[in-house]
Amino acid sequence: MAPSTVFMEPDNLLTPKEKNKLRKPVVEKMRRDRINSSIEQLKLLLEKEFQRHQPNSKLEKADILEMTVTYLKQQSQLQMKTAGSFHKSSQFDFREGYSRCLQEAFHFLSLHKVRTETQTKLLSHFQKSQSAATEVAFSPGNPSTLKQASPKDASTLWRPW
Repeated sequence: MAPSTVFMEPDNLLTPKEKNKLRKPVVEKMRRDRINSSIEQLKLLLEKEFQRHQPNSKLEKADILEMTVTYLKQQSQLQMKTAGSFHKSSQFDFREGYSRCLQEAFHFLSLHKVRTETQTKLLSHFQKSQSAATEVAFSPGNPSTLKQASPKDASTLWRPW
């Protein structure tokens, strides 16, 4: 955007220093407009929060920025608190889902009258896994209390391949 003046010299007659001198006020105005626009957007986004703190006062730009910073800090702290409880909840949901899946697979394999050796081994494995999953599901969510498989258990694990 070029500044509008009554008399404009052609660009080739202006030195770079003179060009910068002409552009500076326009660039500065655009920068201030962007800042003001962003502050107004913050005011609109957090209008309810502002009304709660200062219901009948005209907010200055500095007030809007300070209250926005305070609000964002509160939201960040709240998010950190809920993230911890979500992690615990998701662990519980995983354990519950795993246990339910084992029950469904065990039930499905138990429905068939004809049992092959593989099916019998799978049923036996699921029964062991289900009892282990039940123990883990009702133990505290502390990772140090989870049962760790010993190397001896890994060699006795039945695998179909």
